Amino acid sequence: MAPAAANNVGILALDIYFPPNCVQQEALEAHDGASKGKYTIGLGQDCMSFCSDVEDVISMSLTVVFTLLQKYEIDPKQIGRLEVGSETVIDKSKSIKSFLMQIFEKYGNTDIEGVDSTNACYGGTAALFNCVNWVESNSWDGRYGLVVCTDSAVYAEGPARPTGGAAAIAMLIGPDAPISFESKLRGSHMAHVYDFYKPDLASEYPVV
Repeated sequence: MAPAAANNVGILALDIYFPPNCVQQEALEAHDGASKGKYTIGLGQDCMSFCSDVEDVISMSLTVVFTLLQKYEIDPKQIGRLEVGSETVIDKSKSIKSFLMQIFEKYGNTDIEGVDSTNACYGGTAALFNCVNWVESNSWDGRYGLVVCTDSAVYAEGPARPTGGAAAIAMLIGPDAPISFESKLRGSHMAHVYDFYKPDLASEYPVV
């Protein structure tokens, strides 16, 4: 029997993970010879996290999903869609989502729709919209959606470097949410512009 139509679809729970390594933005201001407060006040940041050589977007995503499921006592079999948004590509074919399936396979749950949305800035938004749209659609099977947004943003030395950072956030999506979406009240604008791109696949630095 199909579940009743979902109302007030949105974020039921969320969790976030930051790597333990970080650069104090005040120290980076001094190192770069920037005016005091340019990063701490101008960007509103105290520190900028970064991945060590034993962390990446996959490990951060695994951590934040595992923690969310444990913290809110969510049965992994109750996840029906998993969407990942990122601009950090680890493999040119294998998705981050496929790595996250390790958490669900041990519970016998391999029936999970979704895949990665790879795009600078908008990837996470697209992943969130995809999950919300699924719960609101006729395809919804009554289970939760799960959205993971993750990045390890590293810039070459220059004015963009203090805007980098690394983190992962997981959001549980379902009906009757405390943070719900008005899906009809949104708009999009996208154009073909080279304002941020990564043409060199051997380098993690973007062209800004």
